[in-house]
Amino acid sequence: MAGPNFTSKNFFVRWVIALVLVMGTFNPDASYYHWVTSAPSENVPLKALAGVVIVILFVIYLRATWRSIGPIGLILAGAFFAALVWVLVDYGPLDLTQTKVLTYLVLVIIASIMAIGISWSHVRRRVSGQLDTDEVDE
Repeated sequence: MAGPNFTSKNFFVRWVIALVLVMGTFNPDASYYHWVTSAPSENVPLKALAGVVIVILFVIYLRATWRSIGPIGLILAGAFFAALVWVLVDYGPLDLTQTKVLTYLVLVIIASIMAIGISWSHVRRRVSGQLDTDEVDE
C-alpha cells in the first residue's frame, strides 16, 4: 500500500480500517465501550488487552493524521464535513433530530478525517510530485 501507485482502493482500505476502529470503539448499538461497561468485572484481562490494541491503533492513525495534515488541515477537513452535513440537512436527505443518526454521522466523519490524514502524504505526492518526510529530532 505504501508503494508509488497509491490508488482509491488503497484509500478505501485505510478508510475501512479507520471506520472499524472508530465504530468498534464506540457506537450506539454494540462496541468495545458497551462490552466494558456492561459487566466491568468480567474478562478484565481480555478487555485490557483489547483496550491497549485500540489505543495503539488510534495513536497510529491520529499521529499520522496530525503529522500529515496538521491543525490547519484538521480545521479544513472539519469545515468541509460540516458544510457537507449542512447541505445534506438543508436539502432534506439527512435528518439530525434522531440522535442515533447524528452519532453514526459523527463517527463516519471522524473515521473519514483519520483516513484522509493517514493517506495525505500519498495523495500530496501524487498531486504535486513532492515527498513528505518526517523531521528527525536530535
